[in-house]
Amino acid sequence: MIAVVGDFNPKNPTHLFTNHALDHAGLEFEWVPTSSIDDDPSAQLSAYRGILIAPASPYRNMDGALAAIRYARERGVPLVGT
Repeated sequence: MIAVVGDFNPKNPTHLFTNHALDHAGLEFEWVPTSSIDDDPSAQLSAYRGILIAPASPYRNMDGALAAIRYARERGVPLVGT
């Protein structure tokens, strides 16, 4: 399962296209809100095999988004950012 780190907004076409693309690729994914990621992101992210930093997001919690990126880089978790 892939974590899509960002603050999903159903009115944001980019978020909808992201969902469509991941569905089309046959990937299982969940959106993980940036506000749920704290100083120890392993609790929120350790169950995922990869992380996608959502495009077109004004992140509600930039520190949460950066913590997810740091978590992936320090642990060798596949990461795609836009």
